[in-house]
Amino acid sequence: MTTALDATLAHVDAHLDDSVERLKTLVAIKSISTDPAFVGEVHRAADWLAAEIGALGFSSSVRPTPGHPVVIGHDLAAAGPHVLFYAHYDVQPVDPLNLWHTDPFTATAVAGADGETQIVGRGTSDDKGQLLTFVEACRAWKAVNGSLPLKVSLIFEGEEEIGGKSLPGFLASAREELGVADIALVCDTDLWNATTPAIVTMLRGLVGEEIEITCASHDLHSGMYGNAARNPIQVLADIIASLRNPDGSVAIAGFYDDVAELPADIAALWKRLPYDEAAFLRGAGLTTPAGEAGRSVLEQTRSRPSCEINGISGGYTGDGFKTVIPARASAKISFRLVSGMDPVKIRAAFRRHVEDRLPPDATVSFREHGGSPAVSVPADGPFLNRAAAALAEEWGNEAALIGSGGSIPVAGDFKRQLGLDTLLIGFAREDDRIHSPNEKYNLSSFHKGIRSWVRILAAFAAA
Repeated sequence: MTTALDATLAHVDAHLDDSVERLKTLVAIKSISTDPAFVGEVHRAADWLAAEIGALGFSSSVRPTPGHPVVIGHDLAAAGPHVLFYAHYDVQPVDPLNLWHTDPFTATAVAGADGETQIVGRGTSDDKGQLLTFVEACRAWKAVNGSLPLKVSLIFEGEEEIGGKSLPGFLASAREELGVADIALVCDTDLWNATTPAIVTMLRGLVGEEIEITCASHDLHSGMYGNAARNPIQVLADIIASLRNPDGSVAIAGFYDDVAELPADIAALWKRLPYDEAAFLRGAGLTTPAGEAGRSVLEQTRSRPSCEINGISGGYTGDGFKTVIPARASAKISFRLVSGMDPVKIRAAFRRHVEDRLPPDATVSFREHGGSPAVSVPADGPFLNRAAAALAEEWGNEAALIGSGGSIPVAGDFKRQLGLDTLLIGFAREDDRIHSPNEKYNLSSFHKGIRSWVRILAAFAAA
């Protein structure tokens, strides 16, 4: 006998092409949150999403914030548990455009090296494709059964890629509306590998800093002032070089004071998981691990703090050549934090590190680009166990319980503002090139992601 679950999964399969077309439509909206030139596009994406979920029977609205809007939807007609699903609709800039093989805002199906179909375009993986896996699962439940199997609320953010500054305040103001859910669900994470699903139980935090070094009052002729004038690019380079010790560890005083070793049971679990360090690096065109000596790649990317230089600018960088000593040089530097580390403390330690290394005639200014602590969520409990079982049923492999190298502040916000624990379940792959040219989302990730959420909603409703 065909069950409601079987019929809903069959509907997903039969209408996958329609789901892909909706993904293409959403990708075409240039919702780049960091660039003021695209404010209108960000709002257009919010309006599109509100209309889509409204057409599915959700009460939907676009809510203003001090920054970009939040989209809220509710379908509370069913009995049973109440889930709050989160994803973000904003995307990163596409630069450098010349490295894209296709138009970044035209989702294009291409064949990957392994023969699998990939959907290439900005936001296909991070996070529009992931967002739509849940929406399409709800669509299938509604189409087949006329209703969802449990209560569902939706929250779609437009500022995740710029630190989500407006979200904590919004959640605080909407506590009575959203805090009544039983569990939060986030789809902005990875599979363990192409055939193994994962539930993230640890997230690293983030501190973002921009520094600008100023020396002379104006740009100088390098022939007239060379050697005699302090060069801010050199000062900046020296400071950046001082951030790491010879063994690859971060050299900022006190950086590791609050860093604990990975718990023994989690370390043992990770060792049992299939993981190919060489393949991970090879996927990025690399061969040799960097970072802390004596630490595995898996440790360094999932459970250890990091310091990375994300951008440097200064002087003349246009075509041709200009013999100038610039007056200013700047860099953007980020720190990924693990449980126990205080973003305020790390920011202050970094700034002291920089200030202590300024030579005469050099000054520094700092600009904060967000900060959030690491988050740990319970690695057990009824919702997690049911989700893990549903994922195993869909993928044929046991779900891995893992830490994530990325930072998803909303999980902490849900706990602090709404009192909700969060399950982080995503279907991206490590080679999806998120934030980079030629970002992609495998069609199988999109398809099985939809099917996975169908199963998870059924598992929660059956409790």
